[in-house]
Amino acid sequence: MDAAGQKGTGRWTVISALELGSPVSGIAESVFARALSSQAEQRKLGQELLAGEEIAVEVPENFVEDVRQALYASKLVSYAQGLDMLTSAAKEYGWDLKLDEIASLWRGGCIIRAELLKEITNAYAAVEKPANLLFAPAFTKAIAGALPAWRRVVATAVQLGIPVPVFSSSLAYYDGLRRKRLAAAVIQGQRDLFGAHTYGRVDAEGTFHTLWGEDKSEISAVDTH
Repeated sequence: MDAAGQKGTGRWTVISALELGSPVSGIAESVFARALSSQAEQRKLGQELLAGEEIAVEVPENFVEDVRQALYASKLVSYAQGLDMLTSAAKEYGWDLKLDEIASLWRGGCIIRAELLKEITNAYAAVEKPANLLFAPAFTKAIAGALPAWRRVVATAVQLGIPVPVFSSSLAYYDGLRRKRLAAAVIQGQRDLFGAHTYGRVDAEGTFHTLWGEDKSEISAVDTH
């Protein structure tokens, strides 16, 4: 059957992540992909009604290996997001979590056990614990090695019209994580425009609001974020 079921653990993880403000985009997309797969009747109708505009591309000869590398990198991101969520939960609820011990327990037997957990355990058992799993030297190097193949797989899938939500969202998370500045400034400007939520500036202290409906001048304001 082209319809994946679920027991609820993924859904609960995503709900908790939203409450904590923790970005688990790869995990969330895996849950949403299952949800979309269950909408078989809509997808059947969509195949008849929705345009595709797929682009003919030449699939590289070693594409299977590319997919393997993309899967490995996306798995690393999934673990990184999950462990980062646990770190956020520890701060929120005052828990004393030892991520190396947690990873070791997962190796003993659970639905996310994998050989990879041995390396994850070692990363968090180190004297200098990484702020994010992807910052651990071994995984920084591993991701760098897989990155070209990862990008090729996502780009090829997009051109062929093949949905790869976890690969693509995990890559977007990785690219976002390595940027000192993102596009959130635009979002803050939009929020100020439609809801007067105010914004901060990188070149001045304080909170500001633009008089969008008047002369578009800027004034100091009370933070309503």
